[in-house]
Amino acid sequence: MAKNSSRTVGRHFLHIPGPSPLPDRVLRAMDTPIIDHRGPEFAKLAKKCLDGIKTIFKTTNPVIIYTATGTGAWEAALVNTLSPGDKVLMVETGQFATLWKKMAEKLDLKPEFITTDWRIGADPAAIEARLREDKARRSRRSASCTMKPRLVAFRRWRRSARRSTAPGILRC
Repeated sequence: MAKNSSRTVGRHFLHIPGPSPLPDRVLRAMDTPIIDHRGPEFAKLAKKCLDGIKTIFKTTNPVIIYTATGTGAWEAALVNTLSPGDKVLMVETGQFATLWKKMAEKLDLKPEFITTDWRIGADPAAIEARLREDKARRSRRSASCTMKPRLVAFRRWRRSARRSTAPGILRC
């Protein structure tokens, strides 16, 4: 490797959301030729995946995969569950949550942002307290637990969410 290379020597890591170690089998799979996404081999693979994913969602109905960037998924989640003018409770858990809030504002939603320390994630008790304050049930729940989802915190958030009657969105 050239001395002026910015690439470091040693094992490489996937940095989304990582860094996460890449298993050898993944590295080997990445070294195979790409399947033509318009060819019969891909069609067969896609059908197998779509049929198999039905068991994950416990359905016999067709499953549709929405292909988009992460930003496209954010927009789809917001516009398909909320209407312009809806008040949305959001939790500032990091840069992605901040960008999601900006997108909500551009879509004419009315986000209320609970500020937190980015290093510790959403506080389920703070979410529950804020939802309880909303006696008119104007807020719709929206928790952004991006980058560092923690199962224990998620379970606490889910319990808090169940105690509220407001509809909700959860993005993890």
